[in-house]
Amino acid sequence: MTQERTPKARDLLRWYDRHARDLPWRILPAARKNGTQPDPYRVWLSEIMLQQTTVKTVGPYFKKFVRLWPTIGDLAAAPAPDVMSAWAGLGYYSRARNLHACAMAVVDRHGGVFPDTEEVLLTLPGIGPYTAAAIAAIAFNQPAAVMDGNVERVMSRLFAINTPLPAAKTEIRAVLQTLVPRARPGDFAQATMDLGATLCSPRKPACALCPWTEHCQAHALGIAETLPVKPPKKAKPTRYGAAFWLTDHNGHVLVRTRPPSGLLGGMDEIPGSEWLEMRRDQDTLQDAAPMPAKWQALPGTVTHVFTHFALELKVFAAKVKTRGRAPGDWVPVEALHTRALPTVMRKVVAHADVDAAKQFKAKRQG
Repeated sequence: MTQERTPKARDLLRWYDRHARDLPWRILPAARKNGTQPDPYRVWLSEIMLQQTTVKTVGPYFKKFVRLWPTIGDLAAAPAPDVMSAWAGLGYYSRARNLHACAMAVVDRHGGVFPDTEEVLLTLPGIGPYTAAAIAAIAFNQPAAVMDGNVERVMSRLFAINTPLPAAKTEIRAVLQTLVPRARPGDFAQATMDLGATLCSPRKPACALCPWTEHCQAHALGIAETLPVKPPKKAKPTRYGAAFWLTDHNGHVLVRTRPPSGLLGGMDEIPGSEWLEMRRDQDTLQDAAPMPAKWQALPGTVTHVFTHFALELKVFAAKVKTRGRAPGDWVPVEALHTRALPTVMRKVVAHADVDAAKQFKAKRQG
């Protein structure tokens, strides 16, 4: 690669100064130049939420969290069930458990002040190499190489890296580090993310508008859309199970909390069976019911797709006069919105009781 084709950070930063996305957690370039500094708490919170999740989805959750818990100390002092409930619907629930644990660790170990180096940030729960680099760069203006999926795509194309992911990550990080400027590394990190999110898109990238077009090797070769090279997707297995919508005559529904670790750990659920990779008949599924009752199988099924498998649930419903000894909590239907029900359980609620689902949605949004 000749010298004249070497991309410059300053070209990207000029573009960012004009086109930076206005995001709830971001200090825009003009404000930053005037002395406004990012809040490390908000930077950390947004980066945890943005893992595996889109900006559009995260926005309302971020605003809710900073309204409920304006500081790291407030979040650390919050009851864990409240944090899980506020996170419900955002997915990847281990993030919420680690979020709360990290808040407590920052308060206990660091006096409520986020450490400003990648090395120390990596010692905190739920903070990996990407998040540590992002906090160091954006919150503390450290020259860290911040590499998310958008940045991987930009660098793969800029330097025409044909090595398939994930093996290409080392090579991508190496070239990224050569571009990180000493001045404004936080803005550079956010600019690279914005470039990938807005112009250097997976399909039909807007190369004519890109500040690095004349330096982009993939554009010159006409192969931009083929990069980065990704491994073929593996077929997801399907698991099957049942959910049991049990109500009493006072309008309460049985809800229980899942074990603290594992899939959906610490979240609430409508009681159900194990999820297995084999279909079972309705009589066998009902063996997992939380208590004896006149169970009725509802038409249709609930489907949901997790990262590594698809799920299909048969929903059974019953009403009882006496609660018996069923494990869990009896929750008024109108109070379901206060519980930490993940998306798959919200689908079960909608399948079992349309009115309950409407109440749940309205109160969560309110």
